[in-house]
Amino acid sequence: MHTLKAAILASGMALTLATLGAASSVQAQPGWGSRWGGGYGSGWGGGWNDPLMGGPVSSPYRNNSKDPREGRVEVSRFVAQGPEASELGHGAVVVTSESGDGPWIAGPERARYEAAIIDALVGAGYDTQAKADNGGQDVELKITRQVLTPAEEKRSPVSGTAAMGVSNRGSAYGLAVNVDLSKPRSALINTRLDTRIVDKASGKVLWEGYATIATREGDNNWPDDRIAGKLASALFDGFPKADPVPGAAG
Repeated sequence: MHTLKAAILASGMALTLATLGAASSVQAQPGWGSRWGGGYGSGWGGGWNDPLMGGPVSSPYRNNSKDPREGRVEVSRFVAQGPEASELGHGAVVVTSESGDGPWIAGPERARYEAAIIDALVGAGYDTQAKADNGGQDVELKITRQVLTPAEEKRSPVSGTAAMGVSNRGSAYGLAVNVDLSKPRSALINTRLDTRIVDKASGKVLWEGYATIATREGDNNWPDDRIAGKLASALFDGFPKADPVPGAAG
């Protein structure tokens, strides 16, 4: 009896050792789901989404979203109170312009803004062809520009992100390369068109206002002709309606 029990125990221990050995052998082999084999769903190394196993590395790209100020027009207008203001939108006018701050507004460019304002004045009811030597109104323009956001600096189109991991089973090294072929943004420029309508006889300012727009310097979608037309149209929309001059008697 004792001999039979000893034989059974010996057989059980041998079977246990054989099972443990087989499990150890399977764990050490690379393959699907193994910790070192690098297959899908592997443990050490992170699998497909791990940069160490050749997966993608998330890297921040330049924000290519459009500046919310681009192309937006802002307008402010004021009208004087008194009998002279009733003459707005009638009679002869003479348009003159001057350059304001900034080196961009040359003579030919100012002429585009004058042309846009003349079109708006004709639409408002003025006679822009007659010469108002005695009486009438003068329309004075001032065009200014200023930099809202400087141009972006040139940068390398290629950037890389490296990652390395080490464990008691070995080490791994991963490198991800990002390519950004977008061009640096040009400067964001604010263009402002100021307009005053002055009674020639009295010198009183009857109406004044300004309109602004922000565009990218050198943007083919925003040539000077389009900017001038956009500002003039917005400025004279509903003319001569405007806010009363602050402090003026009603």
